[in-house]
Amino acid sequence: QVQLVESGGGSVQAGGSLRLSCAASGNTYTSSCMAWYRQAPGKERERVARIDSDGSTRYADSVKGRFIISRDDGKNMLYLQIDNLKVNDTGVYYCAAGYSTFDFWGQGTQVTVS
Repeated sequence: QVQLVESGGGSVQAGGSLRLSCAASGNTYTSSCMAWYRQAPGKERERVARIDSDGSTRYADSVKGRFIISRDDGKNMLYLQIDNLKVNDTGVYYCAAGYSTFDFWGQGTQVTVS
């Protein structure tokens, strides 16, 4: 099983940057797919980025060009570099992991853009 803990959120002005981190534990980490989701106020949870075990990535159209997902399996870490933050990027960001589905979730880290 995989255990995930997010960090790196905070309050940032529009146009600023953040780097979110997700520390993962579990023997299956290096063979799992991973993703970042967010839930904005008044909106449903959405997947913003995902990365497969081979490093291939996909992004939601709303974040493409601004967000970069990466993983460092040697450190059991997942990252989300966010540039040019917008007010509607505000929300709780979650990392997730799994295989056919994302079954393992972190507790979330708050990102507030003003």
